[in-house]
Amino acid sequence: MELRHLELLREIAARGTLTAVARATHRTPSALSQQLRSAERDLRVKLVEPDSRGLRLTSAGQLLAEGAEEVSESLARLQARLEESTGKPRGLVRVGTLPSAGQALLPALVERLRGSAIALALDDFDIAEADFAARALDADIVISHSLTGETPIGAEGLSSTLLAREPIDVALPREHPLASMPRLTPEDLVDHDWIGVPEGYPFDAIPLAIEQLTGRPAHRSFRLRDNHLVESLVAAGAGIGLLPRFTTRPSDGVILRPLIGVHAERSIVALSRRDRFQRLAVRTVTEQLVQIGQEVTRAHAVPMSSAPGPEH
Repeated sequence: MELRHLELLREIAARGTLTAVARATHRTPSALSQQLRSAERDLRVKLVEPDSRGLRLTSAGQLLAEGAEEVSESLARLQARLEESTGKPRGLVRVGTLPSAGQALLPALVERLRGSAIALALDDFDIAEADFAARALDADIVISHSLTGETPIGAEGLSSTLLAREPIDVALPREHPLASMPRLTPEDLVDHDWIGVPEGYPFDAIPLAIEQLTGRPAHRSFRLRDNHLVESLVAAGAGIGLLPRFTTRPSDGVILRPLIGVHAERSIVALSRRDRFQRLAVRTVTEQLVQIGQEVTRAHAVPMSSAPGPEH
């Protein structure tokens, strides 16, 4: 068995179509088709069959694609042991991130890696929770988030590392009637207009939970992705919003209040394909992100002596 054949089957299984594999690997579909025919001749088994989308793996092809995952992980683990025995971690690590978590974590990461043999390539994307796993096909580390658990939906087959748990606070105009309250409950919020996020985005879980708990709808005046835009509209009095505590700076127009009574905390998680996580450089960057996440969490912790009392 040739590793290149196994890797091709793995990519077809992960990306769904030969065209998508060709685009990701910068090759032509005809070149990949020739490689498939070569693999079938070498292995003496049918690997693909016609499908409405072009081609799909046969049961034999699927079996080999799953085995390719194990082979790649074993080879990456061996390579990491070699690197550990011969020197420091080195090489390019591609990191993709949602903007708000990247804002909290990446400046310190860049500073820590300055002068090391690890180079970073950075990308950012604001996407629905279920779409983060697909980004791990092309990035070594994907910094993602979830309000429903410590692994984003669809990422169960990936290596997952918790970086931080971040409170999601209610953002209010400074002169809002609720601004005098040290913390807020679902019952406090149901009669107010919201500036929400698109359906499927993690923050939308909080208004949905409030609706379930109170039995009353939470009206979204707008659904927007960008936290800075949400903050500016809250300051203008267009509604109340939800903003992450670590990266929302104090301002003249907006104040933050903790929300109790529903789960209002997100898990910030680093995702990697299992073979890529075995790379020494990738594990080193992930370890640095864990340390940075711990530092950011401590810096934004609310001292018990100043925590709001139970009367609200």
